[in-house]
Amino acid sequence: MTDFVHLHVHSQYSLLDGAAALDRLVEEAAATGQRAVALTDHGVMYGAFKFYQAAKAAGVKPVIGCEVYVAKRTRHDREAKVDDDPYHLVLLAEDEKGYKNLTKLISLAHLDGFYYRPRVDRELLAEYAGGLIALSACFSGEIPVHLLAGDYEAAEKAAAWYREVFGPRNFFLELQNQGLEGQRKLNRDLADLAQTLGLELVATNDLHYIKREDATVHDVLLCIQTGKTLDDPNRLKFPTDEFYFKTGEEMAR
Repeated sequence: MTDFVHLHVHSQYSLLDGAAALDRLVEEAAATGQRAVALTDHGVMYGAFKFYQAAKAAGVKPVIGCEVYVAKRTRHDREAKVDDDPYHLVLLAEDEKGYKNLTKLISLAHLDGFYYRPRVDRELLAEYAGGLIALSACFSGEIPVHLLAGDYEAAEKAAAWYREVFGPRNFFLELQNQGLEGQRKLNRDLADLAQTLGLELVATNDLHYIKREDATVHDVLLCIQTGKTLDDPNRLKFPTDEFYFKTGEEMAR
């Protein structure tokens, strides 16, 4: 059995975006022999307590985290079409200090940085980085955004900043493969960047639902979120049905 743990996970508490119920999440982890599982909902930690209880009851180690939104400038900037599309960053609490820092970041994101979404910025990340492990996230992460745009210098500069803030042992470049266009090249570029900066890589699946067939339910949630219908060809839709709770063997393949 391949030793693997899901570290990028969206539950029902990623409102109208995650379709993974917490009880099913931890049951699936236990059933597939995964010793731990993370919870990294978008910008919130609503589910953390119930997740912790459910995981403990199932004999699975809970890893509490959040996929935070990082303002492209500062959390105080609120200019339309400039500040309404923040970067993504996955944060995981390594210890009690990290958990407290994470709750502080999420609170300040809502109280100080809210603009369409709760946002942190580099100032807050630098202040509350202790005890946290950071992953570079999906296509919407700061480093992937630069790499996809062909700006390798900006990507390296950003990665070096995160390495400095979180430490080289607590910042990982995140590889994903759900069959999306451009993903394989992005992974190669991330691997090259990791080698350049002495960083480690981590594989995730950015899961939004438990079983492959749950992709249909997730599609409905996105329609509700965006005010679209299933027969609208221009609606927001995940391009593949690969964002499910994969086994270690599936992830290895």
